[in-house]
Amino acid sequence: MSRRGRFAPTPSGQLHVGNAFAALAAWLQMRQADGEFVLRIEDIDKARARPEYAERIVEDLAWMGLDWDEGPKKGGPYMPYVQSLREPLYEEALARLEQANRLYPCFCSRSDLASIGSAPHGLASEGAAYPGFCRRLTARERAERALRKVPALRFVMPTGAIEFQDGWTGRQRFEGAVLGDFIVKRADSLFSYQLAVTVDDAAMRITDVLRGLDLLDSTPRQLALYEALGLQPPAFAHIPLLVNENGQRLAKRDQSLSLSFLRSAKIAPERLLGFLAAVAGWIERAEPIALGELIPLFRPVHPEHGHLIVTEPLLQWLGSSTS
Repeated sequence: MSRRGRFAPTPSGQLHVGNAFAALAAWLQMRQADGEFVLRIEDIDKARARPEYAERIVEDLAWMGLDWDEGPKKGGPYMPYVQSLREPLYEEALARLEQANRLYPCFCSRSDLASIGSAPHGLASEGAAYPGFCRRLTARERAERALRKVPALRFVMPTGAIEFQDGWTGRQRFEGAVLGDFIVKRADSLFSYQLAVTVDDAAMRITDVLRGLDLLDSTPRQLALYEALGLQPPAFAHIPLLVNENGQRLAKRDQSLSLSFLRSAKIAPERLLGFLAAVAGWIERAEPIALGELIPLFRPVHPEHGHLIVTEPLLQWLGSSTS
């Protein structure tokens, strides 16, 4: 079977250089392996997603020179490639999880959850670990609360350890009890990222997921969903994030780092590619480079402090129109 990777951006804002690095790395991984590359728009959060951002994402990636074998404007055997059009698949998955007794209704309010928001346990992508208030309710208590409030649905995490080999960060181990049960469908009927991405990656036969290190703790949650649904998980790899010299993540609100701004400033895409390759250490110094030249140079990088530092001189070089 051919290797299949993907880039799955959320259209809630403009693509910035951090997104571009993730997209480039995922694309290079597949092109180096003679695999297939899929573009999927993850617009499951309808309150934040905007069609105009989705369109701009497609334009920005094409400007970089990235192509995809399946996805928007391309089609493919696993259409649609937009999450908001794939909700029947998520409902089917919920039915299977319900049948396996892996779901329970959660009636907690925002204030209830805020009370655990500063707890030291739990991990970033889902906030503090849910302590299981509603998991302990009796059937009668659930029925009584359901008369007053529409519940969310939580997934029952296993209590043991979840281990996996990460393609960039090595062996990882998480305790299910520390992660806590997480929501798979909100009270307002929106499906969660964790459920949707698991169902979609399995349905699209994705073999390799390469994404940012900020999503590392999503992987054990998704592996638990794969197991509960009887699905084959992909291999995971989490790449370092781009940070400034103070160790702060490059902000999306900095418009000068958006691909739309770089395009409007007439910055050549080869310059952005050279910038990203230099940050990653794939080339020794920043210089414009063709996309095809990066394919044999792609390799995992393991920075000393876990992130890739973007220096101010390098940012100034990116924003210049000359070498």
